[in-house]
Parts: sequence; C-alpha cells; structure tokens
Amino acid sequence: MVLAPSLSDVEGARGRIRGTVLRTPLVPLRVEEAPAAIHLKLENLQPTGSFKVRGAGNAVELLQPARRSAGVYTCSAGNMAQALAYHAKRVGVACTAIVPDTAPETKLAGLRRLGAKTVQLPWDDVWSIAETKRYPPLEPAAFVHPFSDPAMLAGNGTIGLEILEDLPDVDSVVVPFGGGGLACGIAAAMKAKKPGVRVVACEVETAAPFAASLKAGRPVDVARVPSFVDAIGGSNVVPEMWDLARSLLDGSIVVSLEDVADGIRVLAERNRVIGEGAAGAAVAAARSGKAGTGRIVAIVSGGNLDASVFARILRREMPA
Repeated sequence: MVLAPSLSDVEGARGRIRGTVLRTPLVPLRVEEAPAAIHLKLENLQPTGSFKVRGAGNAVELLQPARRSAGVYTCSAGNMAQALAYHAKRVGVACTAIVPDTAPETKLAGLRRLGAKTVQLPWDDVWSIAETKRYPPLEPAAFVHPFSDPAMLAGNGTIGLEILEDLPDVDSVVVPFGGGGLACGIAAAMKAKKPGVRVVACEVETAAPFAASLKAGRPVDVARVPSFVDAIGGSNVVPEMWDLARSLLDGSIVVSLEDVADGIRVLAERNRVIGEGAAGAAVAAARSGKAGTGRIVAIVSGGNLDASVFARILRREMPA
C-alpha cells in the first residue's frame, strides 16, 4: 500500500526541483455559460510538456549517487519517459523508457531528442511492469515508478501548493486519472492545507477503472479500448494505489471521447493552449457541471499531442 505524502514531503520536493521545472500559471478558461468559474493549471508548459517532470525530478534527486550512476528506467505511455529522460540527461546518467508500441510519435521524438533509449512492448506488457515494478533486462538500472513512487507523489503535490497560493478560495480540482499518482499527490497536499477542497478524478469512457472500482467497492478490471487518449486509462487501478485513491479523491467523472475532443478544441480556440487527451478530459469534466460550482481548477496535465491528431480534432473529426 502506498502512503500519502506529508506536507513536509511535498515542501521538500518543491525545494529539490526548484530551478529545474516551471511554476506554471493558473489562468481562467475563456468560455461562456460555464457551470463554474473554471481555471486551467497549465502543466503542458513544463520543459517536457507534462506534469511528470516534477515527480521525476524529485525521484532522481533522492536516488543515492551510486544507485543513480547505474542509470534509470521507467515504463510509460510517453510523458513519464520524457520527464525521466530530461532529468537523467541533466545529471548525466543513462535512461531507458519502456513504452507501448502505440506510443504517439510526438512522445517518441521527444525521447530521441533527450538521448533516451526505448523498448517498445504491447500495452498489457507495459502495464504489467507497472504492477511488478521490474524489467530484469534493464537491471541494475534504478526503476522509477511512473505514479506510485513516493517521490513522484510528493513532486505531484507541488502542483497543489501552487494552486492554493494562486487561488486560495478554490472549491474543486479536476485531475486526469491514469495510475492515480497525479490526483493523489495533489489531493494529499491540498487537503493538508485546506481540508474542505474537493479533488475529483476524471476518466474517459474507453478505460475508466477508478469509477468502476468505486462502484464495486473494490479494485476491478475493465476492458480497455485504445484511443487517442493515451496518457490515462489503464485496465485496472493498481492495488497498492486503491486505498490511497479512494480515501483522498471525491469520486470520478467519466467523459466520452467526443467530450475529450471538444475539450481539446476549447483549449485551443479559447485559450490558445495545446492539451493532450488527458487535459481535454479534465476540461470536459469541469464543464460538465458534475464537478460542482464555485471555483474549479482543471489540470492541463500535458500537451504532447500528435500534430495529425490535433489537426483532425480541430477539423471536428474524430481521430482513429
């Protein structure tokens, strides 16, 4: 079982990553007839295009030098891989990323630019590595888990601290749910300082294991349908994250692929922001009214969207 990071853990992470990541802006979503005052936390502006750079930086800094010198590796749809590669290059160690064989070209190109090696495997095999936390062919390199590593959770929590500083009277935060590390890290930090704030997960209908698990009262497997929403949506909630997620999060809002595409268009047309599928899901969930009223923050978790997919969405076509 993974424990929630303490406020001191999060504040410590903030100090370690200061200067290597951005303190991202919080801006209003420019839409009319919204059910709430929606704000956007623009993690797509990070050096690698996603929030993962926060936790990865904290994890790399916490590794003992001798352990770190053997290199690092992770399993990821692309965003964690790029984040770990960014920090590995910064400190001068080797990095390998195990990625799905459906990983978007924009994320693979980012890995190449950062000098990381890649191992492409079927999605189910990549998810299995996330569950077992091992891939023997890459040992003795240090494995950094993409979402359940305590250092990742603490790094993610720094987003929550920034939100409270910029919008102290925030009522709810909508967070994309993949493995749960982003949502739980933010929730742990924010609820430690403002217990009444609601932190709500959002998922896409093609793979919504957290919503299904909440309904069943226990972790359950779901049928995962691959889609252009690649950074969230596994086939289950990793058991070690279940207790933490259900204790910290205030439910899950499930949106359709059409809603996600609309969220991506709204970001581009109204705020001139490029968001990937997970970010579009957060915007769609915030606009649905299910996250409540008042002041809502949608986490724009990343912007690593293939240009061809983005173009189709802007033309109001549904990507394959």
